[in-house]
Amino acid sequence: MTDERKTPVQFIDVDAEFAGQRIDNFLLARLKGVPKSVIYRVVRKGEVRVNKGRIKPEYKLQAGDQVRVPPMTVAAESDPVSVKLTAVKTLESHILYEDNELIVLNKPTGMAVHGGSGLQFGAIEALRALRPQAKFLELVHRLDRDTSGCLLIAKKRSILTALHEQLRLKVVEKKYWALVAGQWDGKIKKVTEPLKKNTLQSGERIVRVDERDGKPSETRFKVLQRFAEGTLLEAFPVTGRTHQIRVHTACNGHPIACDDKYGDNEFTGQMNALGLNRLFLHAKLISFQHPVSAERMTFEAPLDKALAQILTKLVKK
Repeated sequence: MTDERKTPVQFIDVDAEFAGQRIDNFLLARLKGVPKSVIYRVVRKGEVRVNKGRIKPEYKLQAGDQVRVPPMTVAAESDPVSVKLTAVKTLESHILYEDNELIVLNKPTGMAVHGGSGLQFGAIEALRALRPQAKFLELVHRLDRDTSGCLLIAKKRSILTALHEQLRLKVVEKKYWALVAGQWDGKIKKVTEPLKKNTLQSGERIVRVDERDGKPSETRFKVLQRFAEGTLLEAFPVTGRTHQIRVHTACNGHPIACDDKYGDNEFTGQMNALGLNRLFLHAKLISFQHPVSAERMTFEAPLDKALAQILTKLVKK
């Protein structure tokens, strides 16, 4: 059970960085562990006030606003992440690019993007520990824990908003490399099976193809290299559903190497025997328009040692 603490009445002055943010999202970010339903209730009851007046949950904050937050029961603050931890220290060397507005990280496999569900910290908490002077650091998008590669982090709310808009308008281009079982049919250049996310009693998330209730999903594929043991694909997700590439390859009979949710045991065993013990899914490239300079920026994340080595052990066709 999560430790909790009661906060006193708070008066928060809104600076320009948070102008334009909805009051409900502003409160969610500050009141850790408080359900969204509770936040909506205290706003609707008038217990949350802006400039001493009642507001609606969709109210957008302005610079200079003063927000009154009533006493709330929130999750106890966890111990700060130590920069002495190896996983945190080594993350510095995984930064591909950094400026005053954003960070492009080559996220290691096995590291979640954020803490929770029994994890003390993820990539975003580690970066906050490495950049204690940064007032704002937030994930622009997510990667599965076992997926490595390009991850975007915003250093300002305005940058986060701008990059989210680029994602919505499909201005951001993301390309992944995946090693799949068998010989992928080169004629399959687009997979559009609708996907539905299910949460098991254990809390584990499983995504299935669901023609009736699934959300529209699209991934485009290109064959990069054929091997006797499988096929190296480049995947371009047009939509951004959970586990999208993993399910779209598996539902076509070509699961990704060492996928513990959707994989093929025989293929995974074959790859294990060659020394691969991680999911072969890597966010190889990300391209976007810089929100300040408007310059088109493209970054490529090198494969880690495990992925690079397995490719040298496979027999090219």
